[in-house]
Amino acid sequence: MKRTEIFDGRVGRFGLEEVELPNGVNVTLEVLRHAGACAVLPLHADGSVTLIRQHRHCAGGTIWEIPAGKLEPGEDPAACAARELEEEAGLRGTLRLLTTILPAPAYTDEQIHLYLATDLRAVPARPDADEVLEAVRLPAQEVLALARSGAIPDAKTLCALFLGLTHPLS
Repeated sequence: MKRTEIFDGRVGRFGLEEVELPNGVNVTLEVLRHAGACAVLPLHADGSVTLIRQHRHCAGGTIWEIPAGKLEPGEDPAACAARELEEEAGLRGTLRLLTTILPAPAYTDEQIHLYLATDLRAVPARPDADEVLEAVRLPAQEVLALARSGAIPDAKTLCALFLGLTHPLS
């Protein structure tokens, strides 16, 4: 494989990769190499969920999502999840891995580790300076209704809701 680096930025490294596919065809692919991320579904004892209303420029405005963030180099995914839960939602809790997803495997190697957080307790939130967000606690049925209506377009959030609320792990 030959890679031509185009841009190395904060989110990842974008480049062109010349590869041979399993069928023998040679192609040049546009690939974003990404450090990975974690996302957390905060589930309170009463069944309510804390979601984040966050401004996302690429999404065209403010969207509903779960707390999430990029892995730092060498960072353990559970530590990243705990950090993001505290920074964005102002919560600490017991974390359990739900699954790891590939959000866009056609052009990136990014993996997002999805966690369920329970036994939640409040702590001071510490959002990053470039984050415009608000944590909102909602009943689970209202969150699922938002998801079904299309009001939650974020893939990682939909996956976590599906696994954490409708098909909880035993």
